Amino acid sequence: MKREAVFSKSPRTVGSVSHIDAESSTPTSWRTKLRWDFVAVFLLGVLFSLLFMGVFLMQRNAPKALTQQDIDGAVLHTLQTKELPSASAKAAASVQGAVVHVQSYVADPKNKDQDKESGVGTGVVIKDDGTILTNFHVIAGAKKLKVTFFDGTEAEATVVSVQPEKDLAVIKPQKIPDDLEPAILGSGSSQQLLPGDMVVAVGFPFGIGPSVSSGVVSGLNRQFKSPDGTQVLQGLIQFDAAANPGNSGGPLVNMSGEVVGIVTAILNPTSARTFIGIGFATTIESAGSAVGLPPF
Repeated sequence: MKREAVFSKSPRTVGSVSHIDAESSTPTSWRTKLRWDFVAVFLLGVLFSLLFMGVFLMQRNAPKALTQQDIDGAVLHTLQTKELPSASAKAAASVQGAVVHVQSYVADPKNKDQDKESGVGTGVVIKDDGTILTNFHVIAGAKKLKVTFFDGTEAEATVVSVQPEKDLAVIKPQKIPDDLEPAILGSGSSQQLLPGDMVVAVGFPFGIGPSVSSGVVSGLNRQFKSPDGTQVLQGLIQFDAAANPGNSGGPLVNMSGEVVGIVTAILNPTSARTFIGIGFATTIESAGSAVGLPPF
């Protein structure tokens, strides 16, 4: 008799378990990998978005490059809305702290215990130690000298050296202000002057000051003969900035704020001794060499 095949009803443990595990594990691993890929892509997208936004904001907020038109417009606006100091005012301000009032005294013939003022002029500080350059005729014959600085400080001064033939003298005060700054001497600057160049004269005309007057260089290499005819000064700068008795020894200044000369005389054919439009200054090179200042 033919026997029918008999199959066991017990499940095949190994085969069936392996089969079931394989079937159930494959979808889980795939879904997990897909989820992490999505997260990575999402984060990468966020990163690129942030980078793009940062670049956009940087470009948007970056300062605009200035053009020549922008600069010209700003300058024009300033000129139209602001009152700027004149070139003459700036030139005078650059030396005003170095300009001093010089007073000379002689013995009073009526009272030997008192001194009498015999002259008044101007000087300019040329060294840090307070050394002052002035005219010889301002201090000639003086028994005592007194200088007054820009801040009101007063001090007696002594004569260091003189050059009568050039009408120059160097004096030194016994004390100076703490913040005293000497004037800037324009080495070679007077040689670059031309008729028509603007200059200012700073000094104490008739003892009033410091006073400032402005004008132009009206001539170069001029000659001046003293009223008594005993002295002739040569190589002078002629200028038309107002100068009067008391301006002698003061600085003549160019528009760069440099001292180019020392005011020494005014031309007036009358006995009034007042300014008629022609003044003379010794060049700063001549003045510097007379007192031994380098690099003159």
